[in-house]
Amino acid sequence: MTRTSQNAAPLTAATAHLDDLVDRARQLAASGERRVLGITGTPGAGKSTVSDALLAALASDAVLVGMDGFHLANEELVRLGRRDRKGAPDTFDVDGYVDLLDRIRAGHAVYAPRFDRSLEESIGSAVHVPADVPLVITEGNYLLHDEQGWDAVASRLDEVWFLDVEPHARRERLIARRLSHGHPYDEAEAWVREVDERNAAVVEGGRHRADLVVIISEAPAGGLGHHEGASS
Repeated sequence: MTRTSQNAAPLTAATAHLDDLVDRARQLAASGERRVLGITGTPGAGKSTVSDALLAALASDAVLVGMDGFHLANEELVRLGRRDRKGAPDTFDVDGYVDLLDRIRAGHAVYAPRFDRSLEESIGSAVHVPADVPLVITEGNYLLHDEQGWDAVASRLDEVWFLDVEPHARRERLIARRLSHGHPYDEAEAWVREVDERNAAVVEGGRHRADLVVIISEAPAGGLGHHEGASS
């Protein structure tokens, strides 16, 4: 089953604990067919945190293929004059990403690239996706973007979750991330303000197309029904 319908109106964000999302992912993995789950949201929304929690809980039943593995190389961004806008929609190989999603949906064993934040570059063929893994999780900013070729992504996904986060908390997380990679504070703050925040505005434009909009809670929220917030 390929996700083809999209919401026409904004969804109200539901509050959920990670355990709720794990239960929902388990239902996808137990469907009997390969499923592809998309996790999206603005930079700093917690996509990696949620993805890591799902992988830890589902173990061999899930594998992660990140959209960030399709970043164009820094050398190519310099050639294009886009190095200072790395992370914008046009700084990815979206056609390569869509092609890989098609191979994943077909049930093939594939190798996917992985983005290394310490290098700020992608490493090719770094992630093995076995033919028998029932759930493939893909996370990234632009899964619900509808321009520059990104509109082809959503139809390759069975569900897409949009992670909602308060803007101030998002900015603090992003600055802390850049500081952890050795960037000076002034440089980190400027990048978040001038690059990440511009990208976040683009990502927010796809929020209404999600199957689920969720705010992660520190305490269990009592569970999300499998169809809560879904478009089908």
